[in-house]
Amino acid sequence: MDGPPVHAATDYESLAMAEAVPSSEAKVPEQSGGKHNRILIGLVVGTVAGICANKFLGADHPAIRQTIFYVTEPIGELFMRLLFMTVIPLVFSSLIVGLYGLGGIRNLGRIGVRSFAYCVVISAISVAIGLFLANTIRPGKRMNPETAAKLQERYAADAEKKVAETKQTTKESPTMQFVKSFVPKNPIAAMTTDTPNMLQIIFFTVVFGVAVLMLPSDRTTSLLGALDGVYAASAKIIDLIMLFAPVAVVCLLFNNTAQFGLDVLQALGWFIVTVLLGLGLHMFGTYSIAVKWLGGMCPLEFFRRIKTVMVTAFSTSSSAATLPTTLRVAEQNLGIPREISSFVLTVGATANQNGTALYEGVSVLFLAQLAGVDLSLGQQIVVAYLAILGGIGTAGVPSGSIPFIIIILSTVHVNPLLIGIILGVDRILDMCRTTLNVAGDLTAAVYVARKEASR
Repeated sequence: MDGPPVHAATDYESLAMAEAVPSSEAKVPEQSGGKHNRILIGLVVGTVAGICANKFLGADHPAIRQTIFYVTEPIGELFMRLLFMTVIPLVFSSLIVGLYGLGGIRNLGRIGVRSFAYCVVISAISVAIGLFLANTIRPGKRMNPETAAKLQERYAADAEKKVAETKQTTKESPTMQFVKSFVPKNPIAAMTTDTPNMLQIIFFTVVFGVAVLMLPSDRTTSLLGALDGVYAASAKIIDLIMLFAPVAVVCLLFNNTAQFGLDVLQALGWFIVTVLLGLGLHMFGTYSIAVKWLGGMCPLEFFRRIKTVMVTAFSTSSSAATLPTTLRVAEQNLGIPREISSFVLTVGATANQNGTALYEGVSVLFLAQLAGVDLSLGQQIVVAYLAILGGIGTAGVPSGSIPFIIIILSTVHVNPLLIGIILGVDRILDMCRTTLNVAGDLTAAVYVARKEASR
């Protein structure tokens, strides 16, 4: 029943790495540095151009609106769609082949437990950091009520729409919502929607992969060989798409920075500082400790090797869209075996969103402080619990955390329409927290790979 992986020698073996996680002396593929630098230049150019356009012309200037409408928005959307186009075949093929490569259901259970435990603990730490900073800095008490009222009025229509959509999806019991969120009624439908339901796709793929593990090897060899070919083809498509990344990044960053405006940044300055400080502490504090002590790798070397993933995540604001790049970098730059990275990273893209959990906790406390609602210790524990769940269940797409913030606000009796106050900067902060999310997925993969290599 159990058999060896069907895929051929992978790229990480060509790096002459003896263990699953490379040492700091191992060589990173040369092409990744140039690619990263080009994307980074695009990021800077897009940001500076957008800020200058907003500052000197204004977000509503006809030239800005036409440039976004006819040029930068279509190019950015093309890049996002190309990335999403590869997600389904890549996830389905890599996850099933990876599950088979683990060698048995017992190994899958062990890796699954380790991954889940790591995700929950790290997410809890991220929420604790966020709540501590929100209680210490108290950004909601530092904001002028008149400014808050203006922001709420400015984004009132968007806020009412998002609250209405959230209420529509929360009429059923929590248990029923959980069942419908994870178990697809039609897995093909879950894959073919405009925004694929990654939780349902992963659930179906894991069930399918376990069934393949339980069949005799002579019944599954051809299937696994075909899926290995699908994975290789998907990886090649990703390489081609990433050649287009620098231009797309300029457009994506220009779209965001040209529209949100410096006035919104200034008005929400303390909130932004609190979120970014929390994300920074978790990224370079918690993750560095985890990579060093749990993964056995130098933190500086780790961040150097994943810089392409971080820039891609920042540009797209989507863990799902970044997943193809994350899988490639994990295998080629970190030397993590495909059977481990395909499982940990695929599940992590949906269930290990530390940045999202931190952001949800800070946002709820900020809006509660702004509304004059003092949350007790018990209520803040509820906020932390729901934020951790939100980090697990939030869709890996831009602004996917907004519905969960609305739910948490309603739970602690804070007006959910206050969400309009932060909508103006949600996208730029989404870029930052998505970067933290994908970095967290890779720390989990490094940890699991080391534990498996030491067995």
